[in-house]
Amino acid sequence: MTFLERFTLNFISRKRYRYIFRGLGNTLLITVVAALIGIAVGFIVAIIRSTHDKTGRFKILDFICHVYLTVIRGTPTTVQLMIVYFIIFSSSSRPMLSAFIAFGLNSGAYVAEIVRSGIMSIDPGQTEAGRSLGLSYRKTMTYIIIPQAFKNVLPALTNEFIVLLKETSICMAISLPDLTYGTTLISSQTYDYMFPLLAGAAIYLFFVVVLTWLFGKLERRLRQNER
Repeated sequence: MTFLERFTLNFISRKRYRYIFRGLGNTLLITVVAALIGIAVGFIVAIIRSTHDKTGRFKILDFICHVYLTVIRGTPTTVQLMIVYFIIFSSSSRPMLSAFIAFGLNSGAYVAEIVRSGIMSIDPGQTEAGRSLGLSYRKTMTYIIIPQAFKNVLPALTNEFIVLLKETSICMAISLPDLTYGTTLISSQTYDYMFPLLAGAAIYLFFVVVLTWLFGKLERRLRQNER
């Protein structure tokens, strides 16, 4: 079978390319929503933990956050996804919502530690300078510490979002039609694994490169604004 014939069989015949596009749409949607949840959760946890480290406040919240981080980082993402889908939402079939929650909470744990490390890396003199100007602790964190911390941890955040994009491939565990699911569905019909899997890998690679380029451009812009 020629290259063109195999391409036609896998993607054109019976409009099998639709499995790719549908899966890609779900993959990108899950990645974006989970990233937003992860950022929100991560920053809240990071602020609570860093505030406790600096001032000793929020002892109970810090303990809760510590338990959350330990559980999420200590268990596989696939298991977390299956727990959310098969146990928490056992009474209703909600694979997309399960993916949002599972990946969002998983990403939030790693974002939290990334942001906390960035906050703790800022010279304590910055906090003292803000307080000496009459700013409250909250305003000092908001206007002085967090913006500097964000610039410092942007490369690590980029890596986390890239990992998140690729981790969505485990959605097959709950039969959610993501990009990887679409490629395997084509392979199961055509018995040709090379073309669909290479196509899926190429699409993942494309979006990773684009994401890296966009974050790199943002990082350069932020560095220029410092000067």
